[in-house]
Amino acid sequence: MTKRLRSADWYAGEDRDSYIHRAWMRRGYPKDFWQKPQIAIANTASDLTPCNMHLTEVAQSVKNGIYEAGGIPLELPVVSLGETQVRPTAMLWRNMAAMATEEMLRANPIDGVVLLGGCDKTIPSLLMAAASVDIPAIVVPGGPMLTGHFKNQPLGCGTDVWRFSEDVRAGVISKEEFFNSESSMIRSKGHCNTMGTASTMGLIAEALGTVLPGTAGTPAPDSRLLEAAHETGRTILELVKSDRKPSNFLTKANFHNAIVALAAIGGSTNAVVHLLAIAGRLGIDLTLDDFHRIGAKVPLLVNLQPAGKYLMDDLYRAGGLLAVLNEVKDLLDPTALTVTGKPLVSYLSNAQIWDQDVIYPRTKPIIENAGISVLRGSLAPNGAIIKTAAASPNLLKHRGKAVVFDSIEDFHSRIDDPKLEIDENSIMVLRGCGPKGYPGMPEVSNMALPKKLLEKGVRDVIRISDGRMSGTAYGTVILHVSPEAAAGGPLSLVQSGDYIIVDVAAGKLELDVPESELKNRKPNQATLAGYAKPSRGWERLYIDHVQQADKGADLDFLIGSSSSQVSRESH
Repeated sequence: MTKRLRSADWYAGEDRDSYIHRAWMRRGYPKDFWQKPQIAIANTASDLTPCNMHLTEVAQSVKNGIYEAGGIPLELPVVSLGETQVRPTAMLWRNMAAMATEEMLRANPIDGVVLLGGCDKTIPSLLMAAASVDIPAIVVPGGPMLTGHFKNQPLGCGTDVWRFSEDVRAGVISKEEFFNSESSMIRSKGHCNTMGTASTMGLIAEALGTVLPGTAGTPAPDSRLLEAAHETGRTILELVKSDRKPSNFLTKANFHNAIVALAAIGGSTNAVVHLLAIAGRLGIDLTLDDFHRIGAKVPLLVNLQPAGKYLMDDLYRAGGLLAVLNEVKDLLDPTALTVTGKPLVSYLSNAQIWDQDVIYPRTKPIIENAGISVLRGSLAPNGAIIKTAAASPNLLKHRGKAVVFDSIEDFHSRIDDPKLEIDENSIMVLRGCGPKGYPGMPEVSNMALPKKLLEKGVRDVIRISDGRMSGTAYGTVILHVSPEAAAGGPLSLVQSGDYIIVDVAAGKLELDVPESELKNRKPNQATLAGYAKPSRGWERLYIDHVQQADKGADLDFLIGSSSSQVSRESH
């Protein structure tokens, strides 16, 4: 027996309300349009989200596939977040985008949805929305740009921006050279070509099982992306027919595989907070400890910036994600299904590595144990994370004096002050950059080093913050310290000159100050003055309800699924 379409609740009646719903959609559609599955294409294309500008073209291929399979495609523009443009930080708006998309999917007469995302927060927000409304859903990642070149050297967008900017401050290159590289950095349509957050989340979405296997990582200008988009359009009709929803196939096993993939590709630390949020919408008990337990012994196999040499179009030609996963197949959970209804592991048998300098074989990994490490201690009672693959090995066990910045403005005003007491053994601390404090966890934790250290040839020191860093960034950066300073965490009490102990192998992040002394400390006025204090709008709602980073920084009233049911008619 064929299941009744959800859209029939709008269209199938013989009363005035059903008439209205049908009539207003009869703009060239055949009279029986409403008897076919109605498929939304949630499109994050926007001219102000440069990485997603091409998704309108991708949407057309999705439409063709939907028509071909007997459905009615309906493009639905949703909130678009451009990491490079939106202030104060795109992370502030991720939950809003997820909430708005969820509400639009629920409110409209649709039976399934194709999710088109690319730039960092768009795929996470779309998956959070789809998990909450729980209708058949599938993702098409927009794909990375092609590699640009400057002076015959390949450019990794993001990663080389950080490198060039520090080279300017160190006097290695001129400002003129820096600005001349600008037009070479972004060669084509698509998102960052490094293993930044956009690339990571596209690949992780496939490892989760929400993308047609073999699609993620296809470069944006590649015609094979349109081919995959067309096939996705056909596939969403199969999901609707079988009523295959996120709650049906996304289990803890899928998140296990996503964590394995995250480590093997050397993915962005931002994936941690996004996966926690998506799992929260599904009611899956995912914790920081799962990232440490599952990912700690996974080898790094992908030689991409910022942890390596190559870029995303190299990964694609070298065999792509499936080739990587085939090398760590024994670490994957074989029970995890994909949108096709088949296990992820069933797609790996024919996946080969075509360039072993881009994808290393399991027998000769880049790093043996490369997962994101979780640190706890008196400075981070609820946890902090570090991407060891992008860190300096000599700094993974260290005791140093804190140099504290009370806000990002404080940092910018003092970092190049010749009188700043800092050396290569110091530990830079930036607070007020957590979910509540900024608000929204900006990508500022990979603090630029002081000019006087750069001029000495120093390129890394330990940096600690309650904020995030770009997935394109590198260095020994301890992130997502929880609780954040603005939530009363110990980070708010650190003083310059305090000793901090970092021991990544032991999972420790300790403030070496007697507990009795800490009890008598209070946050200074500069720290308190740096916290966000919005009086209205989304920022106020966000601060009042956002959870900490170790919980995914979702809003407390958005946790869990809310179903697709709409209780009342509109007329």
